Amino acid sequence: MKKQKQNNTQNTGTLENLFGGVTAKILDFLSVFRDWDYSKQDIAKNSNVSLRHAIMAIDKLEEKGILKHTRNVGNSQMYKFNTSNETAMLLQKFTLSLAFDDGVKIVAQEEEHEKQEIIKHNVPSDKL
Repeated sequence: MKKQKQNNTQNTGTLENLFGGVTAKILDFLSVFRDWDYSKQDIAKNSNVSLRHAIMAIDKLEEKGILKHTRNVGNSQMYKFNTSNETAMLLQKFTLSLAFDDGVKIVAQEEEHEKQEIIKHNVPSDKL
């Protein structure tokens, strides 16, 4: 059960892991792919949320300046992570810090697991 929970947390975004919810999923997606712009439909699809919920979250994030409207392509409005907004960049820094901490924990757990496997197979201690 614990192993499955660890795998599930590795498959979710950093903010989704911490906060859950639609907005966190969208921020996880757009903060990773911040150099490109996406339509509301693409954001919903890539964030694995419904279009209706994505539209509400995108509108709130745009109001706060975290996302910005970049252009129109046909009937689609395109949005991207607003790297010129101080709040957005602080959020990005926070997300990267959390991801780094999670990575350090995963490495430590894997190293401990490897040590236990070596001990279990009776490898002489001078080979550790």
